[in-house]
Amino acid sequence: MATPLNLPIGVQSLAEIINEGYYYVDKTPWLHRLIKEGKYYFLSRPRRFGKSLLLDTLKELFEANEPLFRCLYIHDRWDWQIRHPVVRISFADGVMQSRDTLDARIEEMLSQQAEALQVRLENRSIAGRFGELIRRAHHQHGQRVVVLIDEYDKPILDNITDADVARELREGLKNLYSVLKDADPHLKFCLLTGVSKFSKVSLFSGLNNLRDITLSRDYGAICGYTDEDIDTIFAPELPGLDRDQIRHWYNGYRWGDERLPSVYNPFDVLLLFQEREFRPYWFESATPTFLVKLLAERGLYTPRLDTLETEAALLGRFDVDEIATEALLFQTGYLTVHKVEQPMTGYWLYTLGYPNREVEASLNQALLPALGMPRAAQQRISLFRALQAHDLPALETHFKALFAGLPHDWYRNNPIAQYEGHYASVFYSHLAALGLAITVEDAGNTGRVDMTVDFNGHIYLFEFKVVEQVPEGRALQQLQDKGYADKYRGQGKPIHLIGVEFSREQRQIIAFDVLSL
Repeated sequence: MATPLNLPIGVQSLAEIINEGYYYVDKTPWLHRLIKEGKYYFLSRPRRFGKSLLLDTLKELFEANEPLFRCLYIHDRWDWQIRHPVVRISFADGVMQSRDTLDARIEEMLSQQAEALQVRLENRSIAGRFGELIRRAHHQHGQRVVVLIDEYDKPILDNITDADVARELREGLKNLYSVLKDADPHLKFCLLTGVSKFSKVSLFSGLNNLRDITLSRDYGAICGYTDEDIDTIFAPELPGLDRDQIRHWYNGYRWGDERLPSVYNPFDVLLLFQEREFRPYWFESATPTFLVKLLAERGLYTPRLDTLETEAALLGRFDVDEIATEALLFQTGYLTVHKVEQPMTGYWLYTLGYPNREVEASLNQALLPALGMPRAAQQRISLFRALQAHDLPALETHFKALFAGLPHDWYRNNPIAQYEGHYASVFYSHLAALGLAITVEDAGNTGRVDMTVDFNGHIYLFEFKVVEQVPEGRALQQLQDKGYADKYRGQGKPIHLIGVEFSREQRQIIAFDVLSL
């Protein structure tokens, strides 16, 4: 067994990682290919996915800090005699709430970069100073310039709920980024990273040669850890932890073809290895409140979040005035790619779903108050106790009490109550918030059961009906007629068919029929 190293929690400096004995997953194979294949790139990844460390690695590489790369893939494939000037700009720190504060921050960064590169800036405008910095750095150092921009979109996202401020900041950033187009003769390489993907028209002003590698199959693992990384590099940390649970809880992020390896969020894995407990580390670190508010306002049918089908174009449709639900959930990391199809030439369909148990449980937990359950924590305890004891009468009592407790005013005022799927959303999200193994629209050879729950040695198959739409008693009957239990009979676990019937008029469960096999 290899000797344990330090866990690089929050460490974004390659020099610190290499020189001070931290674990490091070598990303230089992807960087080598990136540099060989092109010049201008854009990469979107959710927060805490290692984007800053990736940019720092590029900085050290182009500055030819050879000792840091002696044990890495790229060492024998790189010309260490050439040193490029690097301009690195990051909006990760601080919150800017006006154009003036944004411009002041940009001025500070340009001055710092000019000082580091030993060039003098004479222009007064931001665009003029940025262009001057690139040109003079090229002339001063005799090599073309590398520009690395981290969290390029953060000033906008920090103000996304205030459209006027967000637009103002977008224009300020556009003023900065527009310089890159005319600076081409002086540039060697350029990479912008962030969480969201704003349209080129709204933010990049003519930088049409910017290659977006967010969904490229060649760069799916450029950030994050793969299963192989966990089993080899982090092998000393695994004893005492359930390897399958690590996979179920934290693996599953994918940007492209489902045949590609999925990856783990590094923040989750490192915190797990440090704390030795399964917790929603990433979700708890900074889930945006506007996300939950927006989902509630749009009346989202929560069981469908794990099988959300969308066109490729919608995944990149994100701007101050138009935030597609699919793009928001995908770009922020709450949904990931499960399947990619091209049903006809040039027309791409993506099926999105939760990456893992952590995100499914945590997001549904955050949505419960928006679904009318302000006492969600107490209600989850009651639910868990009923399931733990496999007490089906108590489970029925619990859910009836849950629906009886939804405020009358909430039904009247909240548009989601108008949706037929509201009852199933409350039911599903309440269960999913516990972190249970749930399959929605569970497919068998005779159809799809609405929901399957596998917990504590029992299989529960749920079918939901609204009695104003179909006759009473049909939910359980459909479970029997379709033979939905057949696919689970070989597991040796007790199987329970549960037909749940709701009444819109009574706002209540009026049937909770159970058949145990």
